[in-house]
Formats: sequence, structure tokens, C-alpha cells
Amino acid sequence: MKLRIQNGRLIDPSQDIDAVTDLFVDNQKIVAIGEAPEGFEKAEIVDASGQWILPGLVDLAVSLREPGLTQKGTIATEGRAAVSGGVTTLVCPPNTRPIVDTPAVAALIQDKADEAGMANVFPLGALTQGLEGAQLSNMVTLTDAGCIALSNHRHPMASTKVLSRALEYAATHDLLVVFHPDEPSLSEGGCAHEGLMSTMHGLAGIPEEAETIALMRDLLLVEKTGVRAHFARLSCAKSVEMIADAKASGLDVTADVAVHNLLLNDQVLSRFDGHYHVLPPLRSDEDRLTLIEGVKAGVISAICSDHQPHEKMAKIAPFAATEPGMANVEILLPLAMQLMDEGDLDFSTVLTCLTSGPAACFGLEAGSLSVGSFADFILFDSTARWTWSYDYRKTKGHNSPYFGDEFVGRVMSTYISGQRVYQAV
Repeated sequence: MKLRIQNGRLIDPSQDIDAVTDLFVDNQKIVAIGEAPEGFEKAEIVDASGQWILPGLVDLAVSLREPGLTQKGTIATEGRAAVSGGVTTLVCPPNTRPIVDTPAVAALIQDKADEAGMANVFPLGALTQGLEGAQLSNMVTLTDAGCIALSNHRHPMASTKVLSRALEYAATHDLLVVFHPDEPSLSEGGCAHEGLMSTMHGLAGIPEEAETIALMRDLLLVEKTGVRAHFARLSCAKSVEMIADAKASGLDVTADVAVHNLLLNDQVLSRFDGHYHVLPPLRSDEDRLTLIEGVKAGVISAICSDHQPHEKMAKIAPFAATEPGMANVEILLPLAMQLMDEGDLDFSTVLTCLTSGPAACFGLEAGSLSVGSFADFILFDSTARWTWSYDYRKTKGHNSPYFGDEFVGRVMSTYISGQRVYQAV
């Protein structure tokens, strides 16, 4: 079906385009911008007047929970939540039940995603069998089955020797490895940033060194093995410095940050609200501001939702006893745009970190409206004021501190391969 999206403000940082123009779609792909190609006289017309035409968002951290944890979410429910937030491409972690350490589990996730017909889903494969950190997984078989990278998620490795051998093997086959830098001997039992706030409220702290010591070890092993590496969910100012130095020295590394670590700091611990229990934890305001500077400078290439849906009971407990994570994929774009309210980031930088930036980290053909690319795009009303209602959420998750908040900017329509998969009511 041929589509003409007309009169919208098309913004695509990957092509340095910001103009009121038309977008033309045929056979699932973008075929022209501006002037209509031949044969579009009878195309279906979508009037985007007053709206922005944006590339579909690419989210590097969306837990779908299926298989195994369907009381928290399913591929269908979380896929629906993703497209309602403008996310057309997402990466899901390997910590399902069973673990994504066999081609069968990887295939199951992709088949269910195709059946749901929502976002494009790319699973991560387990770096070690069962994420136990001892025996290497069959990495090549997993990537052949559709896994775009390997990760041990936040599960510890049995030893640095095992990690080194895993990276050597991955480097030999040019596979991407995703790190969640964490030294378990320092973070174990912790639930909040180690500092004044955690001490005042009697919460076991996680020091910054739990991240930075592991990050230094990982960077040294990346340098030794030559593996392609992505560092996920940075939370500390020192981590930004270390990634910047690694990039400057020529290492093939990229990094991302969760949107809540850019917006919130550990002062929220005074609310005693388990919805703010996340890993890595919300840290000091100095850390938060340095992470923003890392985004500005291009040291951090991607902003993600780190979407982790939970059932209601997972958060009804004292702070330390709650399960960590927020379910925020539906509001990723308006949350990220709040960074502009403080004058911290311009929209082009924010959008790049939600589209072409994360796509480049993982080598995905997504996040751009260039001619020849798949027609994954959203129509966005930048002035719409709306309240994210708990009762009308798309996610199965009950865990977000933002339910009931008013936002400015709303995704009105989401298209994948030229097909509309979401329309705001």
C-alpha cells in the first residue's frame, strides 16, 4: 500500500532534516521525502498537520518477561506498550525462564513477537549457559538464531578467566558483547546509592566502586581481546570518564543510560517508595549531571527505558524488599523530552539517542527515515497535554512512579513497515 504522510514537520537527525515536508511509503519502505515519485496519485493520504514525523524509537532495554514470567508481562502486552510509546524496535535481555541460551528460546521470542505484530524484537543471547557464569554458551548458534549480541546481564561470572575466554571467543567471531558492569562483592545486598540518603534511611548501599571497578576490569579485557563491547545502564560520573578515555584510545566501545538515571537522583529515597528501587541505583545529582554531559558529548550514544514490568505485589513491601525496576516504555519520549525543560539537552540530541544512536550501537537498520529504509515512524504531537493513567496503561506492569503525572508531548500514531500498529484514542 502506498502512503503519503503530508504537512508534518519531519525531523530526522541522522539526515540532518528538520522541515515541514511529505514522506512517501511504498512496499513497506520509504521511497521519497519532499517530492512525490511517479505513481503516487492514488496513494492513501495521512494528514500530519501540526504533528512531527519522527523515526521510530529504538530501545535497547525492554524486558518482555515471556517466556516464564507472564504474571509480569508478555511479548504481546509489552510490545503493545512499546508501540504506544513510539518504540518500533527493541532489544530484550536474556534473563527469561528458560534463559535465552538455546536457539529454541530465541526462536520462540521472535515467533511470538511476529505473531503479536507489534514492535520489531531482537533478543540478546546468554554469554554463559544459564547465565551461571561458568560454561560458555554456544554464541555462534545463538547469533545464527537471531540474537544480535551476547550478555550475562547482571549475573556474575565465575571468574575473570572465564570472562576473558568468553570475550576471546566472541572477538574471534566478531560478536558484540553487552556488559552490565557490577562487582557483586560490593553490590550484593544493596538497594540504593551508598551515600548520605541511604545512611539516613537505613538502606544498604551500593557504592559507585561496584560499577567502576568492574568497568575498569571489563575495559582492560576489551583492550586485551579486541572484542566489540557495549556498556549498559551507566550510572556514575566516573564511568562516563572511563568510557570517554576508552573511546579516545581507540577501543570499539559504546554505552547507554536509563532515562530515569538522567532525571532522578537519590533524593527520592526520602519518599520510601519502592517504585524508585532500580538497579543500578539512582545516584547523586553530580552523577546525574555528568551522565547528561556524557550524552551531550556523545560518550553515551543511547537513552533507553530499561523497562522492567512487575506485578503489583512486587512493589508492595518495604523499599529494600521490593523487586527493582520501572515500567516506563510507554512514556520514554516525553520523559526524555523533560531533559530539555532544564535546558540540558536539545531535541536533536535527545532524538538521536533514542533512534539512530542506539541503532548504531547494535548495528540495527533502524532509527532513520532515509530513502530505502523500512517505514518505521511515528506521528508525535509535541504540544499535547495528557495524563498517563494507571487504568489505561498498555503494559501489564504496575510499577511506575509516573502514573497520574501529566506530560507534554504524545505519540499519536506508530507505523511499522508502513502499517499503522497504534493510534491514540
